[in-house]
This record gives sequence, structure tokens and C-alpha cells, in this order.
Amino acid sequence: MDDGPARRLFEALGTAGIVTRFVGGCVRNAVLGRPADDIDLAVDRSPEAVMAALEAAGIKTIPTGVKHGTVTALADGRVFELTTLRRDVETDGRRAVVAFTDDWMEDAARRDFTFNALYADPDGTLYDPFDGRADLVAGRVRFIGDPDRRIAEDRLRVLRFFRFHAWYGRPPLDGPGFDACRRNAGTLGALSAERVAKELLRLLEAPAPADALEAMVEAGALDRWLPEYAGTTRLRALIAREPAPDRLRRLAAILSRDADATAIGKRLRLSTQDSLRLDVMLAREPALDLSGGPRAWRAGIYRLGNRLYIDRLLLAADAPGDWRAALALAQSWTPPELPVSGGDALKMGLAPGPRIGALISAVEDWWVAGDFAADRAACLAELQRRAKAS
Repeated sequence: MDDGPARRLFEALGTAGIVTRFVGGCVRNAVLGRPADDIDLAVDRSPEAVMAALEAAGIKTIPTGVKHGTVTALADGRVFELTTLRRDVETDGRRAVVAFTDDWMEDAARRDFTFNALYADPDGTLYDPFDGRADLVAGRVRFIGDPDRRIAEDRLRVLRFFRFHAWYGRPPLDGPGFDACRRNAGTLGALSAERVAKELLRLLEAPAPADALEAMVEAGALDRWLPEYAGTTRLRALIAREPAPDRLRRLAAILSRDADATAIGKRLRLSTQDSLRLDVMLAREPALDLSGGPRAWRAGIYRLGNRLYIDRLLLAADAPGDWRAALALAQSWTPPELPVSGGDALKMGLAPGPRIGALISAVEDWWVAGDFAADRAACLAELQRRAKAS
């Protein structure tokens, strides 16, 4: 927030008479001493005026959301999002019609939580119209004004309440906010699957999301979207052993063992890749053999692939065996490739057809059972032996 690209941006806008302040997550994190991932700025002039001022200073701009007041700026390789101050003209619980304003208080009053209405000048001066800093330091997620009214403006704020509590809150939850979320949980079915999935997965990425997730479920906020929820016992066990947070793996940890990954993927509009990965994490087969030692671990890694084996391993908190050693192996060992193929069978004079596939599969099973020790010559001999025997 204080490096060369940021200073250049503020100088360019200041020269044009545009008042600019940091806003949102970067201010929130700066107050807590956490690193800021995204730099968002609020400006008191129109997007067109902002783009003209930046382009005059040689800073590239992209009209990413001009209709809603947002411009992206690229300064010396850094990305900044600049949004004109706004006031709501009309809301329907999903999207708002906004008008631009130069009134900082109007812009602050339309935001959801007190600590999201924090603004800061480049010199560190903090603007805090709703005591958001005190709430942030206390770990309190508090709606600005009447919680029911804020939620009526945007139903997604029910989910955001719990997501922000997972990242910034400490127990207990703010009572009026929680009660309002519970009263309005039944309206969440009107939201898009993409918005719901984004909030849920971001909540799951928090360092310790279990308590916030349980509060969300208590409020009924997942009744429509995740009826397969099965509690946080496996999630807590997973968090205790995972090397780094993984939101999809954590999602698998809160689902019932017989959950239909395909149905969940469709309901939450997950990518095909994520849906397939979730399916493997929930599958009972192939069974994970941790007690079998390195030989069994290598076979499992070969069958599943390193990443999916790690997923299954970390989720199998109740499986007997040395999971730490198995994890280390999965992180370091590269499975070999089967030394023979269908082409070798054809060269032996076998006719094309399903028999070749069955033979290659049988040789592969033999090779894996032998802990991958057989070389190409040995595998070819085994293929030939099986071909003659069949």
C-alpha cells in the first residue's frame, strides 16, 4: 500500500483533483497487521474522469465494470481496482441499481459490515464512520444499521456474515446479526449457485472455519444448498493433519460418506475437474491401505495419482497406519510408467481387440503387485506367458 506503484497512482489522481482512499480488505488487513492481497480504492469522481486522469499519467486502465463504477488500473505491474463512491437507488436482494456520488458517508452507509466501511489515506489516516476498527480488533462481525434491511438489499450477506466471522471473528457471534441471518436463511434459494459456492469455499479456506460453519448450519443457511452436510468432526481432523488448506478437500470432509459428488457439483456449479476430484475423495474404492506400509502406499499412489492419493489419505483420519510417512512418500515419489503397451501385444502377433486390453491390465496388476520391480524385459515375458496361457 506504500510502494512505488501505489504512490504513482495517488499522485496521478491527486493531480486531477480526485480524492482517493484505500478501502475494504487492504485496510481491514492493515489494521490487523496482515498482508493485503488486493488493493481496492474508492474515488470521488466518475469512472471516465478516473480513466482520463490515469491515462494522462501513462497508467493503463481497463473498464472492467464502468456501469457499476469500477475501473482496473495497471501501474508498474501492480493491479488496482478503483470504484467511484456509490449510493443505492434500488435493490432486489440480488443486485443493486446504483448512482454515483461524491459523498463518502453515503458510500459507507451502503456497505454490509462496519469494518468493511474503513477507508484510509496514503499517509495512514483512518476514516471509520461506524466504529469498524473496534469491531475488527474485538473479532466482532456487525452489520451497519439494521441487519434485516442490509440482508434485504443483498441476500448473499447472510453467507458473508459467516464467512467474515470465519476469517476475522471470535466467539460469540454478534447476536442481532446472527438472528437476522437465521430469519432470512430461507431466502437463499434465490441466489445463484456460483455466488453461494464462492462464499462457502472461501469460508472453508479460513484457518479454522469449523465454528463459523456450525453456526451457519444452525442458522439454516445451508439447508437448501448442502443437505449432505454431516458435521465438522472430519473437518477438524483434516485441519489437524493437512499441510496447507484446500477448500475442496475441506468440502469433502463435511459431507456424508454416501454423498453424490455429481449432484453436489451440479448444484454448486463446480467445474468438471472439481466435481471429478470430489467424486474420488468421496469414493469408497479403491480402499486406502495405510497399514500395508510403503509397498501398499506406492500401489495406491500409482492407482490414484499423487494428488488424489493425498486427498484420500488426509481425509482418512480413522485409518490405521503411519499416515505421515505415507504423505511424505506421496509428496516425493513419482510413479513409473508401465513398461509395456498394447503395441507390444500387436507385435507379438495378437489380433486387435478387447483381449489385448485385458492382457495389458493383467500384466499391470502383476507389475504393481511386485512393487514395480519388473523391468521391460520381465513385463514382456509376462505378457507373452499370459498370451500363450489364454
